[in-house]
Amino acid sequence: MTPSVPKVGVVAKPQPQTARPVLESLVGWLEAGRVPYALDPAAAEILGGAAREAVERADMPLACDLIVVLGGDGTLLSAARHLHRREVPILGVNLGRLGFLTEITVDQMVPALEAYFAGRAAVQHRMMLLVTLVRDGEAAATFHCLNDAVINKAALARIIHVRVEVGDGWLTDMRSAGLIVATPTGSTAYNLAAGGPILTPDLGAVIISPLCPHTLTMRPIILRGDEAVTITLLQNTGEVFLTADGQMGQPLRVHDRVRVERSPHRTPLVTLPGRDYYALLREKLGWGSR
Repeated sequence: MTPSVPKVGVVAKPQPQTARPVLESLVGWLEAGRVPYALDPAAAEILGGAAREAVERADMPLACDLIVVLGGDGTLLSAARHLHRREVPILGVNLGRLGFLTEITVDQMVPALEAYFAGRAAVQHRMMLLVTLVRDGEAAATFHCLNDAVINKAALARIIHVRVEVGDGWLTDMRSAGLIVATPTGSTAYNLAAGGPILTPDLGAVIISPLCPHTLTMRPIILRGDEAVTITLLQNTGEVFLTADGQMGQPLRVHDRVRVERSPHRTPLVTLPGRDYYALLREKLGWGSR
């Protein structure tokens, strides 16, 4: 076998009991095919700790040409947020319960890799968000995310007051428990739980979904993906947080502005040949089931 990529990066969820047999199988297959690879610290620890050289997840896109993620959707999101450094395809193998992004099963892992090396696997380029926290006129924090940006209260059952602008225009002043700005990929995550719509991954759009709005007519809205959304915190009513992909966060202050726009970078996801998104909805979410 002659691989079409020079090096494979392996990212693993730090759960040795679940990940070790799959990791051993993957490394054995790579070594048998003489495919060079690199392990992230979690994978290296599972397979022998200090005896193996590790590459930090942030450096994986620079060191490798394909990243195999062993874990759940959270593990894949943690790898995807570094792809602004270099857009490397990700092949997600599900070791968790749902695995909507890590859709490839353990049994499908080797066939999926063989299909990728043979040029038969599909690669979907998923839209990402660039999220910038602007404080006192300067960028205080920047995040790249695949699913969503969320602004909400730290305390339960509390209302925040924000202004939402789209492009150069005012959309609304919102009183709610918070709001979600989601990509099509993120439409099946927190957005779906909040009552937002499902978008197919190829749509260039974003969704704004209010969380428990104080006005009955305040409902999710779908916007063009090339329009920037700016959320300004109007009142300081306690702890309010900005969270990107549920993993990175920053507390907000009154008058802070959060700008959410389409990132110039995308996340390439490797899928099995002939994989159908609607079948995935039915299989993973029970969509349309009676």
